[in-house]
Order: sequence, then C-alpha cells, then structure tokens
Amino acid sequence: MFFVGGIRPRLRQELDFEVGQITAYGYEVYRGEERLYWYDDFPYPNDPTLASTHPHHKHVPPDIKRHRIPALEMSFTRPNLPALLREIEGLIKQQPD
Repeated sequence: MFFVGGIRPRLRQELDFEVGQITAYGYEVYRGEERLYWYDDFPYPNDPTLASTHPHHKHVPPDIKRHRIPALEMSFTRPNLPALLREIEGLIKQQPD
C-alpha cells in the first residue's frame, strides 16, 4: 500500500485461525525511505513504562530503536490494522498541501 506523500506501511502479522487471534506482528510506517515509527510485540517485562500494554509497544523518535512507548490500540484479540490506518490518515492530514 502507498499513501499520499510517500507514506507506506510495511506489515507482518501472524494469525492463529483456530483460536481467532493474532499471535505476532510488526507494523512499520515509512515516509519515502525514512522509517517514522513501528509497532511490535517483543516483550520488555523489565520496562515499567510499558507494563500497561505489555507486550504491545511503539518505537518512536528520537532514538527510534530504544525509545518505546505503550501501544494502547494494539492487541492480540482484536484487529490492529484499523488503528494503524487511522494513524496513517492523521499523518496525511498533517502534511502541507
């Protein structure tokens, strides 16, 4: 998928159809070649700032690899893509005309 302004997601999602759940995911969002942020479910049990959404979190600038925040809209039990698309729509609206 490609969006206005060169925004594009890169998606990986593993599903268990027997239990009807997401078992693993990674969602990255780019503008051109720049990775803006990403979501993943790698657990960081010793990081108390992520406990509220463990293991779901978002990597954000300035130190995108190590700067993680809770990912309130990510889940294993409901679809994540609608939230990701809403966030991308917000990025598009923020771009200058």
